Formats: sequence, C-alpha cells, structure tokens
Amino acid sequence: MNELTIIVGAGQAGIKAAETLRQKGHDGDILLIGEEAWPPYQRPPLSKAYLKGELAEERLFLKADDYFETADITLMTGARVAAVDPAAHAITLSDGQSMSYSRLLLTTGTRARILPLPGADLSGVHTLRGIDDTKRIGVELARAASVAIIGGGYIGMEFAAVARSMGKQVAVIEAQDRILKRSVAPEISDYFQTLHARHGVRLVLGEGVAGIAGTARAEGVELASGEIVPADLVLVAVGAAPVTELADAAGLAVDRGIVVDEACRTSAPDIFAAGDCTVFPSQRYGRRIGLESVQNAADQAKAAALSMLGEEVVYDPVPWFWSDQYDVKLQIAGLAQGYDRTELVGDPGEGRFALRYFAGDTLLAVDAVNDPRSHMMARKQLAAQAQAMAA
Repeated sequence: MNELTIIVGAGQAGIKAAETLRQKGHDGDILLIGEEAWPPYQRPPLSKAYLKGELAEERLFLKADDYFETADITLMTGARVAAVDPAAHAITLSDGQSMSYSRLLLTTGTRARILPLPGADLSGVHTLRGIDDTKRIGVELARAASVAIIGGGYIGMEFAAVARSMGKQVAVIEAQDRILKRSVAPEISDYFQTLHARHGVRLVLGEGVAGIAGTARAEGVELASGEIVPADLVLVAVGAAPVTELADAAGLAVDRGIVVDEACRTSAPDIFAAGDCTVFPSQRYGRRIGLESVQNAADQAKAAALSMLGEEVVYDPVPWFWSDQYDVKLQIAGLAQGYDRTELVGDPGEGRFALRYFAGDTLLAVDAVNDPRSHMMARKQLAAQAQAMAA
C-alpha cells in the first residue's frame, strides 16, 4: 500500500482538508479529485454577488493559481470517481483508471433536488448549485422579464432578491404556509415575507405545483389550482440532497448522509468523510445532525484532516449560517428544531432584532437580523453552555 491520500470532492471541504494536512506537516502525496472543471470555489456568492455581476469570477476561487504546485497537492478536475473498494483500499475513476490509497476522504457535498414535474426538462428551467448553473441562469436572467421560483428556502429567497433588484417580475411559489419554514420561527418568516412583498415579490404560499407550462421552453408554472404563473425563467429551489452514492455502493453506513463518528471516521477503515454529505453525532443536540454550510464544510474538513493524521478529535460545533436578502443580513447560530418558546430582543419594525429559541431554559439557537453583535454573543453563549453541560 502506498502513502497516497485521496480526497474525493474538490469543494470547500476538500481544499480545506488538503490545506490542513500540509499545514500540519503531512509530507505524503495528496490527490484532490473534483467532477467539475473548476478549481475549488466558494458557493454562497453564486446566488447573490456573482449572479448580479458584482463579484469577478476569479474572486470565487479559494486558492491562487500557483497554490497547488507550491503546496505539492495534485488537483484533478473534470474527473468522476465511479467506485470505492474499501477492502482493496482503492478507487476507480469513470475512465477505468484505478488508484490505491492509504487514507480516503469523501467530501462529495450535495446536489440540487429535482422535482419530477411535467415540463421540468423544458429550456428555461434551472437549478442553482455550481458556477456553470449560475452562468446559464445569468444569460437568461438578463433577457427575462418574469421569473418564477419554486421553493421558499434560502436559495429561492436570495434569488428572488437578486431578480427583483434587476427589475424582473418575480413570483415565489412555496408549498408550505410560510417561507423558510424548515429553519425559522413564524416571526422570522413574517419579517422576510413583508420585506419581499415590499420589494414587489409575489408570494404564493400553501400552493402545490402541477407542472411547468410551455412547449419548446418554459412559459410559466402551473399551480395545483390550475392558475399559470407567467415566467420566462423558472428556478427550482427545493433544497439539496447529500451525494452518498459512492459511499452507499461501497457498503459504508448511510442514513440521510454518510454516517461518521465524532472523529469524522466512516464505518470502513481508513475512510473519512466531511462536509455537507455527512451526518455526525452531536452531544450538543443529542442526535445525529447534518449541516449544509460553509462553516461546517471548512471546520469538519479540518477536523477530518487532523483525525487522518492520528490526532484525537471530537467534532461537535456550534452551527452557524447566514443569508443576504436585499440589504438585510440574517445570521443564525445554533439549531432551532425542538424549541418550545421564543424570546424577541429588539424591534423588527426598526430592522434590527434577534429571536432567541429555547427548549425549557436551554438556549437552542438565535436568529439575528442586521444584528451582528447578538449573533456573536449567541455563538459564545451556545459554546459555553455546551462546555458547562459536558463538565
């Protein structure tokens, strides 16, 4: 067996793991494999600044062009891993090439969920996950007069804000009775619904979608009620699914994501996983959790790299996220699932406030709107609370 470390997935988690291995003195060969043609890049600006043309493409990339040569990391782009053989400590690429590894890290991320709708394959219907998606959408958005977004989550609402800022007619269609319902309380949903309505976005709530209307290309979204919402461009933004096929086929434990322990180890020897594709045990929340965020991708990848080097690791972070919509920044610390009461700090009418979530007397999460101080205090309080519980 050689001393090659292979990282499958050249996103935020993959590059952070490779970087950490080198920073910690690992001198073995490192191979970073990505399916996309692009070097590692940041995804959050894709639905915001990059889509609007406010961020140059080169600023998306996480490392300078000469980084990989300087760090002695081999980057293989446009390559797909077809299979993992844990017993043989080997991977096989789609072109048939096989490679042996000493340690393997899966950072395969997520892919956009697809709705099996009539007309979903029409021209003008998009999902937004990578640079190529944003490029295609950007070309069509520039000439579109009307946009329909299926899904009222973060990507959908961020895209709505961008489209409205470009003067497009925008409708958001959400099957739930409020936007952002999966992650925030009604008070936060109400604030952002009012914000978007004030900017001229039509919100269609509690309504199902029957299909995409059109012949050669999308002309609108047909609702379950029969109404057709006109649209030159349709974005399907109904969440993301962990990419777990490789792990599943290799016999690794998979349950809503690749199952790892507190040290980022999978169920197979010498195979680790990190980032959006994983679920991991959280003592803080008393269950396995999966996180789709830049914070988790980077921090868990760093933990995985240390674990691969034999260091003792217990990964149980305070989750945090953010969303930019118009001139409003929502910052979230913690996970609110299971809350039984909330506490409002500040005045939503003034556009600066925080909502605190509790289960009994235990603080679970804080949503801060245009209030970075409350966000940072919440992260510190949640971290200290967990330390006290563990003591």
